[in-house]
Amino acid sequence: MSAPRTDGPEWVRDAIWWHVYPLGFVGAEQRSEPGAPVRHRLAHLTGWLDHAVRLGASGLALGPVFDSTTHGYDTVDHLRIDPRLGDDGDFDALVAGCRERGLRVLLDGVFNHVGRGHPAFRAVLEQGPSAATASWFRLRWPGGADAWRPGVEPDHDDFEGHSHLVALDHGSPAVLDHVVEVMCHWLDRGADGWRLDAAYAVPTSFWAQVADRVRARHPDAYLMGEVIHGDYARVVADGHLDAVTQYELWKAIWSSLNDANFFELDAALTRHTGHLEHFTPYTFVGNHDVTRIASRLGDERHIPHALVALLTTGGTPAVYAGDEHAFRGVKEDRAGGDDAVRPPFPAGPEELSDLGLPTYRLHQELIGLRRRHRWLHTARTTTLHLANEQLVYELSGAGERLLVALSVGERPAELPAAGAGEVLAGAADVLAAGTDGARVRLPAHGWAVLAG
Repeated sequence: MSAPRTDGPEWVRDAIWWHVYPLGFVGAEQRSEPGAPVRHRLAHLTGWLDHAVRLGASGLALGPVFDSTTHGYDTVDHLRIDPRLGDDGDFDALVAGCRERGLRVLLDGVFNHVGRGHPAFRAVLEQGPSAATASWFRLRWPGGADAWRPGVEPDHDDFEGHSHLVALDHGSPAVLDHVVEVMCHWLDRGADGWRLDAAYAVPTSFWAQVADRVRARHPDAYLMGEVIHGDYARVVADGHLDAVTQYELWKAIWSSLNDANFFELDAALTRHTGHLEHFTPYTFVGNHDVTRIASRLGDERHIPHALVALLTTGGTPAVYAGDEHAFRGVKEDRAGGDDAVRPPFPAGPEELSDLGLPTYRLHQELIGLRRRHRWLHTARTTTLHLANEQLVYELSGAGERLLVALSVGERPAELPAAGAGEVLAGAADVLAAGTDGARVRLPAHGWAVLAG
């Protein structure tokens, strides 16, 4: 029997996230220095909250803000704000600024692993197998635990071959208690939910226990897991989560546009509609881990097509800070390879280049359209016309209907679009509007969102 649908807290129906990687955004040092003074930089981000509101976002999705050694995903203290960003007072001020503007706050929790500098692992290195926190990790002692001597370091499981990221043992009751307490601590301080980093590497049984205990104290918390591949619906159901990241759709959007192959996007939208029968995915075309969409696309004329696909289909969409101004940045597989997609931001949006304004206004237009049609959050997609270079799909839900027409061809195209009415965004001519024989005429590389 299939699992019941997971709707998540009611407020998520209207959530549109502005996603920020804080350490990069504020220009923090690449590496923390022990004993360095606290740098109160979160106020820099607070100064951009009005920008998020003007964009149309209803929430701020934060990357790591907790004490770490380098990039934030090597946590050394889950209960302390990274001193390169500020302290508890700075965090409280940021949350208060969000509250004043009606913005929700999503935190990024790294609970699959910790940095080598975490006190729980330092105790293991200093005290050996007898350390109170030895049960937190999956350790293998040279010669066995009884042979340990000071200075002997155990072999340990890590995250994807990165020895400085020490994997936690999710069968340990102490780890479970720690994660629950951390999540509730920051929910108590005003956060609304959590992105669970590397959720795919953690047993779903662990997430289920965490989720149940956290929701007992915070029933309106939104719990979303980072999952790249696999059975999304099963991870959500077994892990008692509200959602997971929709990497399948992300890949299909840019790949189909680059290859002029809408059959790939059609297949992904079919699977996406299947996911929506069980939960509402967290959708995006950019984030802190991938090449920016403006750099990923081979033709900048297709940036609108990618945004249309994101902001018309069912899901809880996120816009990665800077994408709304068509920032460029290529992720590279090397040390420092994320830097280009995690740049510092100026004091305010007025300092950004005017070259990004058309993309910014397009974001505003499409986010506005989505907010006027809140049923799009769980809209189902049906393809009406499919060719390599053209796609027409229908969105339906709550007794309403919209149509989307896309073309990446070099020539104008006339496409069947039964029932198509007025153009709500984009540019098109509609022939025989409102009839079963309606057709949409798009310019070369054109797109349109139409009433149904």
